[in-house]
Amino acid sequence: MKHLLNLLAAIALLVWGAHMVRNGVLRVFGAKLRDWLAHSMKSRLSAALSGLGVTALVQSSTATALMTSAFVGQGLITLPSALAVMRGADVGTALMAVLFSADLSWLSPLFIFVGVVLFISRQDATPGRVGRVLIGLGLMLLALQLVVAATEPLLESPAVRTLLASVTSDIFMELLLGATLAVLAYSSLAVVLLIAAMASSGAIPMEVALGLTLGANLGSGLVAVLSTLKSSTEVRQVTIGNMLFKLMGVAIAAPCLGLWMAHVQPLIGHRGQGVVLFHLAFNIFNSLCFIGLIETVARWVTALSPKPEANAASRLRPRHLDASALSTPSLAISCAAREALHQADIVESMLIGIRQVLDSDDLKLSQELRGLDDTVDELYSAIKYYMTKISRSELDEREGQRWTEIISFTINMEQIGDIIERVLIDIEDKKITKGRHFSAAGMQEIHELHQHLLNNLRLAMSVFLNGNVREAQKLLEEKVRFRDLELAYSATHLNRLSDNTVTSIETSSLHIDLISDLKRINSLLCSVAYPILESAGALAPSRLKTTQMQDR
Repeated sequence: MKHLLNLLAAIALLVWGAHMVRNGVLRVFGAKLRDWLAHSMKSRLSAALSGLGVTALVQSSTATALMTSAFVGQGLITLPSALAVMRGADVGTALMAVLFSADLSWLSPLFIFVGVVLFISRQDATPGRVGRVLIGLGLMLLALQLVVAATEPLLESPAVRTLLASVTSDIFMELLLGATLAVLAYSSLAVVLLIAAMASSGAIPMEVALGLTLGANLGSGLVAVLSTLKSSTEVRQVTIGNMLFKLMGVAIAAPCLGLWMAHVQPLIGHRGQGVVLFHLAFNIFNSLCFIGLIETVARWVTALSPKPEANAASRLRPRHLDASALSTPSLAISCAAREALHQADIVESMLIGIRQVLDSDDLKLSQELRGLDDTVDELYSAIKYYMTKISRSELDEREGQRWTEIISFTINMEQIGDIIERVLIDIEDKKITKGRHFSAAGMQEIHELHQHLLNNLRLAMSVFLNGNVREAQKLLEEKVRFRDLELAYSATHLNRLSDNTVTSIETSSLHIDLISDLKRINSLLCSVAYPILESAGALAPSRLKTTQMQDR
């Protein structure tokens, strides 16, 4: 039992080391890697090479698949280009398996020592994140040694020897088991290294090891498919296409395992090396053999998973909340900011619609605009949930401040949407259904306030996007100007009431409530400026004048 626990612990350490390396590389180089991928799509060859390079660094073809599928979902690259990237990505992860299978045990203590020193000394900075990568590499190398050490005592057990003697190669069970292990470990690299280590120690027959390796390749594709089940159709098409390539490759390679055992393995000799070289050969064959079929497979995938017809609902759903960016907090922050601007765009549509409803008394349009508030609320919930999944501990000071700004901005947009909905309900109840009209002067005042408010919304979006101090100052100046206009127009409305203007009397309640609600919306918009001005040291501690209070 003790030896079995040691083996399980070594396997867990191997998986955890792979997880640390993958996340560490994405956090340090994620933005640059994504830019490299996005700008390497001029040809199939360059796309495949970029996929190979990125996967070699990230050590996860699944992570590359998620990044690439996100680009397709955002319309940055085409489906065939994304499938070409994945052909290189599979070769990249196989090359890393070959590298790790070499005798690099002497590097393990060095990586762990240097990594711990960097992580402890500069935990929240880039050196600390690089330290995490080194720790992960060291743990993976250490785990491979522990796997071999833990299997040797197990093989001396008579019960284990009897069990291994009874094992016969069943390709379907091997494929299923290998795929299951890759899904559970979320890393085909870790599983292939485990298979190689166990084959090297004699824990599993070589024929079984090769079948499990093919299954691990299927598992890596299945992980990507499962990770994008709830994503858009464009995103799912990439992972489904990649899975089709793997299925075709396994269908060809599985019957040829005997040929490898008879003609290639004797030339290699070492079992562990035989496993990783078979893994590499399979992925090179799979990429070269099918790279000419990329366009065909893209058509198959499009037929299997067609894009739904564009409708209003699909255009209003979250567009930029890329799940693959969560492992790179700085990128995830940018995605959330873009989605917050998408939310603000819908609020802008609602605000523009208020004037159209006031001018036309269009009850149907008012109801459609009120329905947009549900979309604003849904986007707020989606952004908030996405933000909670960003690791705050991985953010630097500026990114942490940006995290707060995004949350504050989306809350304000959600509240503005609620206010606009109430304004539209008031217009319906107090104006449209009763057939009332504002006076010409009253309507002119409302139009002017509305235009100021619309301009301030666009200025607030610019301040949120760029963080420009001068624009933030201008926004607060507009807040004072808007307040003065609201007070002046309230006074002129009261004057019209004194003159017994009939239309003003009939719409007085709506008029006062409307300009008051517009002022509340403006205050929420102007609050965007405060964090920018505060961080720049351009905000006074208090707006109250310091006075000498005297007791009387």
